[in-house]
Amino acid sequence: MKLKKGDNIKILSGKDKGKVGVVLTVISETSKISANGLNMFKKRSRPKKQGEKGQMVLVPRPFPSSKAMLVCASCKKPTRVGYRMEGNKKVRYCKKCKSNT
Repeated sequence: MKLKKGDNIKILSGKDKGKVGVVLTVISETSKISANGLNMFKKRSRPKKQGEKGQMVLVPRPFPSSKAMLVCASCKKPTRVGYRMEGNKKVRYCKKCKSNT
């Protein structure tokens, strides 16, 4: 998977199409990611103590990583990710502006 925790992404399809967010978690087994403020769903929580009320909490749910695209840090555009070797290190780079991400 080419997306990592902390990457800026843009949603390509779905109810949040066009929105930008930061990756919170990456689930590589199912190829899903969850992002801050994107794909939010209401979760009902029960009261924990006596006299407390139950409430609805907004929670980000995982979605397929194929529906998101990395936003390059230097050119600020959604781009595909490439890999190249610099010495003994494998680094990601932006396919549009060729800079390291």
